[in-house]
Amino acid sequence: MNESDTSRAPGLLPDAVHRAAKPGTVLLRLETTRSREGNLDGGWWPRSRDIGAELPDLVRALTVHLGPITRVGLDATAWDELPTRLVIGDQVVRIDSFPVGDDTVLITRGDQDHFSLLVVPPHATAEAARAAMARAVRADNTADAAQILIDTGTHQAYTVPVESPRSGEERHEPEE
Repeated sequence: MNESDTSRAPGLLPDAVHRAAKPGTVLLRLETTRSREGNLDGGWWPRSRDIGAELPDLVRALTVHLGPITRVGLDATAWDELPTRLVIGDQVVRIDSFPVGDDTVLITRGDQDHFSLLVVPPHATAEAARAAMARAVRADNTADAAQILIDTGTHQAYTVPVESPRSGEERHEPEE
């Protein structure tokens, strides 16, 4: 019996889905149980913090499995720029700013069906990203997104380099 012969509820991904990670593609895993008991419904590993470049692929991937996506909730401080809406294909997706942190994205299908996805930081290694996404989709997961990223070693954000003195300026160390 192959997968097309088995009946499954629409909108659920098969349990055995595993696709190779390639630069520039959406890496997404969704919880495949009907219970949705875990804290998170899936995980997403964007390649950058440019929401205009990253969100269209995520929405297209989700639309295939879940149906039309109407809204996306993100923390504005976690992304380079946050538009109020994007036109993706033939659908308008509203983008709302919520203080959910840089580790979470909220997806709305229809009027009231919400999904909460872990956002794996773009700088994460492939191994850490896969571990974080696998933990996010476990039905028995009780950890929040931040704890999953800490546990899998992906919580450290990019370090901002300290600016060196500009020409003509000197940096003085306090004297003791």
